[in-house]
Amino acid sequence: MLARVEMGLGAARRTVLVTGAAGFIGSHLSERLLAEGFEVVGLDNLMTGDIANLAAAGRDSHFHLEIGDVRDTLPVYAEMIFNLACPASPVHYQSDPAATLTTSVLGALRLAEQASLRRVRIIHASTSEVYGDPLEHPQRESYWGNVNPVGERACYDEGKRAAETILMDAHRARGSEIRIVRIFNTYGPRMALDDGRVISSFVRQAIEGVPLTLHGDGQQTRSFCYIDDLIEGLVRFATKDEITHRIINLGNPHELTIAELADVLRRVVGKNLPVVRRPLPPDDPRRRRPDISLARSMIGFEPRVSIEHGIAATHADFVARLEQEHRRRAE
Repeated sequence: MLARVEMGLGAARRTVLVTGAAGFIGSHLSERLLAEGFEVVGLDNLMTGDIANLAAAGRDSHFHLEIGDVRDTLPVYAEMIFNLACPASPVHYQSDPAATLTTSVLGALRLAEQASLRRVRIIHASTSEVYGDPLEHPQRESYWGNVNPVGERACYDEGKRAAETILMDAHRARGSEIRIVRIFNTYGPRMALDDGRVISSFVRQAIEGVPLTLHGDGQQTRSFCYIDDLIEGLVRFATKDEITHRIINLGNPHELTIAELADVLRRVVGKNLPVVRRPLPPDDPRRRRPDISLARSMIGFEPRVSIEHGIAATHADFVARLEQEHRRRAE
């Protein structure tokens, strides 16, 4: 059990628990929290997380990794908990639907238990997928969504929706300090090389010199937020003492079609890559763009990183990691 850790001159570091710490977002968040002066405990069962993502955090004596599962009793005392534990890409969350659903639902129950036992602030990572294939555009936090409850994506979509229900009930019934972030498409270094999402797929295909896979007619839209911008929003929302809303969207409102994304990638990598067309996956949203008015007014959130800069940084990271992977295989 970790309590406050004493620093110089009698000060104390606040202890933060990050579930899903070895994942793409969790590892970046852990580094930022360490830089902000927190004692950080990372919890991960490594279902989809990668220990290599924690190389930088692991060099800091104020980071502590626990191999464990958010579905079990949480082993760490903390004043603040960021819950990022759940597979997030369709390839990963559909590979074990039961594990995906129970990670969201049982994990939220464990968080609610923690909040009922002690004063702890919980920042829960929800998702734009709670809006499903939206009939409202752009999506505001007040929109209830259009979700298929029995489709292939339901284990993730409905799991995240149920988690929001559990946590907001804990707030209403017991006054628990709950904050929920609906994260829209986020990308950047450390994305899983095989996660199947469009940016990681496009970047890897560009590196390998194969055609880009374009689903449907390519006119479906997404709004892509670079990882540094998302982390800034998460930390601002988590550390602000007074808030006016407990649920906010975080993402980049710049909307572009997948065909336009392919054009951006071609310009950035300097390759005229052809496309190969495939059918749209079931329940794939046709349009996705966050309304971030609440985040702007409440925490001054404004994405800064352009899609061109973000794609270039992601491409460079993928090149380096794929080269490492090839060297390991050759040894």
